[in-house]
Amino acid sequence: MALLCIIGSPVLAKVPGSINSSSQLPINSLTSLTVAADPDLLLQQGKVLYNTGNFTKAVEVLQQAVQAYQQRGESLTLAATLSNLSLAYQQLGAWNQAQQAITESLNLLKAQDKNQNSQIFAQSLDIQGRLQLAMGQADMALATWQQTEGIYKQADNKSGVVRSQINQAQAWRTQGFYPRAVKTLEQVSQTLKSQPDSIEKTVGLRSLGDALLVLGDLEKSHKALEESLKIARNLKSSADIGASLFSLGNNARKQHQKPQAIAYYQQAVEVSASPLTKVQAQLNHLGLLIEDQQWAKVQALLPLIESQLKQLPLSRASIYAQVNYSQSLAKVKSGVLQASTQSYYSGFSTKDSAVLLAKAIQQSHSLRDKRAEAYALKSLGSLYEETRQWSEAQGLTRQGLALAQSSNAPEITYTLEWQLGRLLWAQKDINGAIAAYDAAVDTLKSLRRDLVVNKDVVNQDVQFNFRDSVEPVYRQSVELLLQSQQGKPDEKILEKARERIEALQLAELDDFFREACLQGQKVALDQVVDQDNSKAAILYPIILPDELQVIVKIPKQRLQSYSTKISQTEVEKLLVELRKNLVNPTATKTVETQSQEVYNWLLKPIESQLQKSGVDTLVFVLDGPLRNLPMAALYDGQQYLVEKYAIALSVGLQLLDPKPLVKQQLRALTAGLTQPPPGFLKFAPLLAIKSEFEGITKAGVSTTSLLDGDFKKKNLESEIGAASFNIVHLATHGQFSSRLEDTFILDFDGQINVKDFDTLFRSQGKTIVELLVLSACQTATGDSRAALGLAGAAVRAGARSTIASLWQIDDESTAMFVSAFYRELKSGKITKAEAVHRAQLKLLKHPNYRAPSFWSAYVLIGNWL
Repeated sequence: MALLCIIGSPVLAKVPGSINSSSQLPINSLTSLTVAADPDLLLQQGKVLYNTGNFTKAVEVLQQAVQAYQQRGESLTLAATLSNLSLAYQQLGAWNQAQQAITESLNLLKAQDKNQNSQIFAQSLDIQGRLQLAMGQADMALATWQQTEGIYKQADNKSGVVRSQINQAQAWRTQGFYPRAVKTLEQVSQTLKSQPDSIEKTVGLRSLGDALLVLGDLEKSHKALEESLKIARNLKSSADIGASLFSLGNNARKQHQKPQAIAYYQQAVEVSASPLTKVQAQLNHLGLLIEDQQWAKVQALLPLIESQLKQLPLSRASIYAQVNYSQSLAKVKSGVLQASTQSYYSGFSTKDSAVLLAKAIQQSHSLRDKRAEAYALKSLGSLYEETRQWSEAQGLTRQGLALAQSSNAPEITYTLEWQLGRLLWAQKDINGAIAAYDAAVDTLKSLRRDLVVNKDVVNQDVQFNFRDSVEPVYRQSVELLLQSQQGKPDEKILEKARERIEALQLAELDDFFREACLQGQKVALDQVVDQDNSKAAILYPIILPDELQVIVKIPKQRLQSYSTKISQTEVEKLLVELRKNLVNPTATKTVETQSQEVYNWLLKPIESQLQKSGVDTLVFVLDGPLRNLPMAALYDGQQYLVEKYAIALSVGLQLLDPKPLVKQQLRALTAGLTQPPPGFLKFAPLLAIKSEFEGITKAGVSTTSLLDGDFKKKNLESEIGAASFNIVHLATHGQFSSRLEDTFILDFDGQINVKDFDTLFRSQGKTIVELLVLSACQTATGDSRAALGLAGAAVRAGARSTIASLWQIDDESTAMFVSAFYRELKSGKITKAEAVHRAQLKLLKHPNYRAPSFWSAYVLIGNWL
């Protein structure tokens, strides 16, 4: 289930005698305007009713006030009261009436002297912006709030300017422009820092924390949210306390701190005066309980959510909450059935979800909110898909698709195209299904292009659920394509399947970095392999639910493929066990048995052809957990793969400007830490670094060295910028993880995160590093996707080739490997892959280092030439 985020309340203006909901920002009342006793009393009464949540009664009273002002012909106070009436209508979800009231208010103000009423005009525009945002018109809300900012600037109203900026950031966030929102909110925070606590301050910091959460800066996000909560508590604003607690719950959830997240959600429900905050906190709490299959607690929570949902006024947020709840109900049903514990939640039927979703569709239609309607239609279609009512599901899906496409909502469009593909596949319409999956992949690519064209765009839904809602589109699409061959190999289909797996790998890296990564001039691997003197073959293993498929490219031959019938679960189980055993020097026999099984899947069917073709280098484009394994350690029953071939890995089907290092003068910048920096004591000292560096110099490589206290990020950056090194060799601890924030290397001052590698290794004017060596790194333990961080490091650094270790190795054997590698490389006439190959063989033949745990950890990524 997607993580719900509160769309932080826009900051609302207070107009003469206006309503001031405690979750919004007040503006000093314009006391220069006097209001006659009767309308004044009505306004006061309306304010009290509004603040106690009695919006229907507030509307009645404010309508009477409007009539009284009309009779007295007081245009200015009439305009202000109409703005307040619009605000009350908005709380009821009565959008047409809200629109009518605010339009009348603004028309009255436009007819007045602009200089006299400019600030009242700005305050009414504030309320119009809120209406536009609630109706899903974020771009119009943004333009409105930019207009109010201009008016407040002219009037030198600093708090008005701040309020407008916070509102604009909210509009940017709603459209997915998170970095831009963060930039705006950071400026606002600076402005507010020296000022006393205010609602502006708590709302601004909360918005900043929410935006940073989506961008993955969890630490900064937590800090901003804690500060926001502290200020809200000082101000005793229950709505803001609740909203900040809810956001802190989302932050804890993103950090996999489930107990803390649940505690925050429960506090938010307890404290908040907002029914929407309560229900959103309960829905996220419910999601965590369903994940952990705590059915008794789920049963207790469901009726509470149901009663809260009934109290929500109509809005896009309330529709999304209903859809989210119905999806949770479906998950509860399937989870309970699988757990065979019907007693926990009897009385639930699919019909309950269908009724909720039909209501959500009808409400979004009445709101004229195409996005919300498309989202609800998708969910109802998905429900019918589960009950195998294909034609109903298909009709709803096509209806939703038309709406999503017409409202420019690619993040909903691709999910509907994917759903249509699944429905057509289930009905054996293979060509129709392929076309729908192709459309879904194209839409996902356009989302990725948006990242490239405008790095401000980050799609929140895709962010939270890459593994559930993006990866399966690619995998199922590949499975469908390969199935469509019906046993007769088709090169065009194999080509398409291979490209799709590459697209998945690029999407994974984009998701890892939360921006588009791989740009620049690239050359297709096939072109490199088909060159006259090439002796490299490329293998693309693809893990599918019920089989492991391998596509192979041998020089000057057509693509071919073969497969092994084995479940994804079995494949992954063996790979995890093998990876654990590989690091243990005493488990060699077990390693040989397990790695032979992987060899049989990946290479046995093609072995004789490889030998006939004179292939001496294997390039693997690995999929999923295969990336955590060194291919060098695969075993054919007699020999390891490294004893027969040089081996390289590629992140995709293309190389960055492939050319060999041969005939180039080797100039290396070496940097290392013999002792870990303070606070990183879990990393052992690396005492053999000096001999490692001496080995590089003895091999005849010209070196510049930064050791211990000299190895700091700024020194590294200035050295790389000042001289043209073609090799950067870092002998320091580092960790690769599937989480961006946990992927780093250590320097003397602490850690350098992988996201800084692009500025470190390739800012403007620097020559591209040909080879980056990370000789003492490791993949995070217990993280099955940790090698994603290694691929990320290689891509981010922009080096043509990267050599790294998958786990921590004895540093004396590392020094021996490094010396041998550079000697081979310096001798010339051999590829980088062959130099790695020979250095690994040297270790394998050494009596102390024969176990694969010593020699197989090193992998070469990228250009193998």
